This record gives sequence, C-alpha cells and structure tokens, in this order.
Amino acid sequence: MRNFILGIVITILVLLLVGLGVALLGFVPTNANAAPPKLEQQIATSALDASMERHAPHVNNPVPPTDENLIEGIKIYTMNCALCHGGIDRQPSSLEKSFYPPPPSLILHPPDDPEWHVFYTIRTGIRYTGMPAWDKTLSAPDMWKLTAFLTRIDKLPPAVQDYWKKSIAVTPPTSGQEGHDHK
Repeated sequence: MRNFILGIVITILVLLLVGLGVALLGFVPTNANAAPPKLEQQIATSALDASMERHAPHVNNPVPPTDENLIEGIKIYTMNCALCHGGIDRQPSSLEKSFYPPPPSLILHPPDDPEWHVFYTIRTGIRYTGMPAWDKTLSAPDMWKLTAFLTRIDKLPPAVQDYWKKSIAVTPPTSGQEGHDHK
C-alpha cells in the first residue's frame, strides 16, 4: 500500500514538473491575438470566481442608486471604461479583440454579478487581463456610482434613460433586449 501511494505522489510530481517545463521552455503560447483554449478559459474563470468569493468583502453599496448617482456612473463609465468595454452608444470597443482575454462588452452584456463583486473587480482589477485596479484613480464613492450603473444598465429609471438618449441619441438597453454576461 505504501508503494502504491508513493507511486501516485511521484506521478503527480512528475506531471507537475513536465507541465512546468513545457511552460518555462516556451511551448505555451502567450500571444494576445488568439483565442485561449477552452480548458484555459474554464480554469481561469473558475480561479477568478473562487478568488473573488474568498477575498471580496460582501458589502452593500453605500451610495444610493438615485438618478443623479446613476448619471454620474454613466459619466465615469464613459471617461474611464468605454475604451475597453464598449461605449454607451452600444458599439463594441475598438480594443476588444486586442486584449487577451477580451474584455466583456458591459453595455451589450451587463454583468449579472452582485454589487460587491463588481465593486471589488473595479477597485482591485484582475491580474493578467489588462483590467487595472482603479482604487488609486477613482474615489470609493465614484467606484460605487459606477457599480450602481453597471448593475442596473438594463433597468435604469426613466430620467436616467432620458439622459442616456439625449447624450448620444441611442436608446439604452432594457431587460430582455440583450443578454447578461453569464459565466
């Protein structure tokens, strides 16, 4: 029995060393202009979700989702996020296909994550994706306003929808028009 367990441990170590060797010898592609393999996507998504669950505080948004705060969220999004995540004109980002992995188009596919999750992503960023941490650029209230906007994109109050339409002459998405970002 002892030899059997030792054999399993040695096999696992050999597999890990071979995997590490393959990576360190340059056999794993690192180019940002190719689709990632399905297994890599699944592992990365699972690792991101697990890390978020473990590290992100489950806090409530202290900024109320008033019309004024949601409009501020639109402005913050336009100034800081639209270049990578697509504009409020509902057009995809011109950089979308240049990132690895590509950033989600947040206007066309609003996040369906809870506010604490979205806030934590904005505040801390996501390593190895191009998503920066905004905690040194935006204030906490501004990150919460952005969070409130992003989590309500398809169910904005009429005054905020009117602001959106008047700003760019494009109707904002409503629930049922475009799908949410489901993992």
